[in-house]
Amino acid sequence: MPQATVHLLRHGEVYNPDGILYGRLPEFHLSERGREMAKMLADHFAARVAQGANIVHLGSSPLTRAQETALPTSEALDLPIHTEPRIIEAENHFEGLKANISEFIKPKHWFEYRNPLRPSWGESYQDQVTRMRAAVEDARLKAIELGGDGAEAILVSHQLPIYATRLSAEGRPLWHDPRRRECTLTSLTSLVFDDGKVVRVEYSEPAAVLLPGAAKTPGA
Repeated sequence: MPQATVHLLRHGEVYNPDGILYGRLPEFHLSERGREMAKMLADHFAARVAQGANIVHLGSSPLTRAQETALPTSEALDLPIHTEPRIIEAENHFEGLKANISEFIKPKHWFEYRNPLRPSWGESYQDQVTRMRAAVEDARLKAIELGGDGAEAILVSHQLPIYATRLSAEGRPLWHDPRRRECTLTSLTSLVFDDGKVVRVEYSEPAAVLLPGAAKTPGA
């Protein structure tokens, strides 16, 4: 069976001066730094194509920040952006609140913490993995259809769904400490397939030079 790679690209920094946990809220656009990150990723992919990489498919979460991150890559590689609803951000009870501990510990929210292993305050990790893996599989098949053996696809998504998918692919428990996620802004979590199975997971940060000073709002 052909080999293929599906790159899960986290979106760039978002303009969010009020520190809102924006989740699935509309109209949260990339910041100036976020746009620079997206351009740097486009240059990264273009350089790989120039060196022989066969990147043939580009998908994106429907949320504004993901679509804006995908746009420079779409232009650089002359690929249309296929909107993929299954790779959207996770649902979260705290969406729309200011992302600070004083808000999260208010008594009205206590019931939401009843099962942190699921987690009970939002979409379960397993549900995220299920929809993400289905989208990844479709992207893998589309890449092979368009480019044959060794083809690659890019899916622009969000930190938690990407990281949960990585944990699943590596056979690790889905529950984790959010502070320890290895999934920075515009990082790549690349699932390498052979015969339809993930044979390895690669992680890279092509825009690492822009990370110092970038926003670290959780749930993004």
